[in-house]
Amino acid sequence: MLKLKIVYLILCPFLLLTACSINQQVTPRASKSLTTTIDQRYRHATTQYKLMMDELPEGKLPKTFVKAQNYLETSGPDWWTSGYYPGTLLRLYEQTGDSLLLKEAKRTLALLAKQQNNAKSPDLGFIIYNSFGRAMQTIPEIDYHKVLLGSAKTMAKRYDPKVKAIRSWDTRQNDKEFIVVIDHLMNLELLFWAFRATNDSSYYKMANNHAETVLKNHFRSDYSTYQIVHLDTKTGKLKQRRNAQGYGDESTWSRGEAWALYGYTMLYRETADAQYLEQAKHIADFILDHPNLPKDMIPYWDFNTPEIPNTYRDASAGAISAAALLELCGYLDEAMAKKYFKAGETMIETLASPEYTALLGTNGGFILMHGAGYIPIMAEVDVPLPYADYYYLEALNRYKAIIAKN
Repeated sequence: MLKLKIVYLILCPFLLLTACSINQQVTPRASKSLTTTIDQRYRHATTQYKLMMDELPEGKLPKTFVKAQNYLETSGPDWWTSGYYPGTLLRLYEQTGDSLLLKEAKRTLALLAKQQNNAKSPDLGFIIYNSFGRAMQTIPEIDYHKVLLGSAKTMAKRYDPKVKAIRSWDTRQNDKEFIVVIDHLMNLELLFWAFRATNDSSYYKMANNHAETVLKNHFRSDYSTYQIVHLDTKTGKLKQRRNAQGYGDESTWSRGEAWALYGYTMLYRETADAQYLEQAKHIADFILDHPNLPKDMIPYWDFNTPEIPNTYRDASAGAISAAALLELCGYLDEAMAKKYFKAGETMIETLASPEYTALLGTNGGFILMHGAGYIPIMAEVDVPLPYADYYYLEALNRYKAIIAKN
């Protein structure tokens, strides 16, 4: 009885979170083609991940698939995408009840557990929250709770109260410069979880301060983003703004914009702070109203690259944006909610089409094709990516929940 009570207490914040995330305002006209095939999408994804499971070397996590060499590229547990594989397996298990997926998820969670003490990693939110956080919502265990809390404690060590931010990257100039990247908004969900789990307000303050520092420094007047910001370590003042994964320093890297959309939507959920909701709306409008967004709504890898339309799309930017929009629409009046719902629906319809969804038995077991990892250095170009699959399934889950609610 005591164990059940403890599990309830540690699961309760997730139950509240899920309830808040289900759309309460949209009365959607659902896509018939998508609603009638959504369960088939889960079955297709399950088959793919079982194929991947059979090819995965022991102790490794999937990173991408190199088609030309028919080679599943993998990473160790410390790579920033390592948590997406067990997280995706757990998402599929939630929909299918397939015990093989659960067994594999538990096996790979064990590979990741030691990362909770990796103080050198700026990516513990990516690695741990998307795996153990997902597990706590699906199969809650005290040990998973401990790993999440240990990870939050470790990540908190990268916070600087003078700069009011969490350091993204270590450099030789740590005493003079403090680097913050837009991607790491996604880490804040781990800190909010720690606040709910412990009632220690320091986690909340760190996450909120970091979000406000990003809000102040990473955005242009049109709500487009810089990926990387250099701040003065002693004063927190802005020193430099640039892009690494975008076309140029003044262009808008599409996945960075998607991280921002997802991040500020999540921040509104966690804080109910209206400035974060307004920011999320502005970012969404930048994406959806941009003249270079294709009609099928899957962005090019950068909104400003002069090679458009003869350049790469990024399925991961589309998947992240779709998941964010299908949450954001639940916080708005009906007119705006319908715009964002319809856009999210179009994105997942496109991703679920043969243009982006791989044939069974191909693509190294990944679900989606046409991800863009790091185009300026031609790394992970037009390939599957684990985070594209993860957020695609999250978007499908949110879509299904909205339809069921209405």
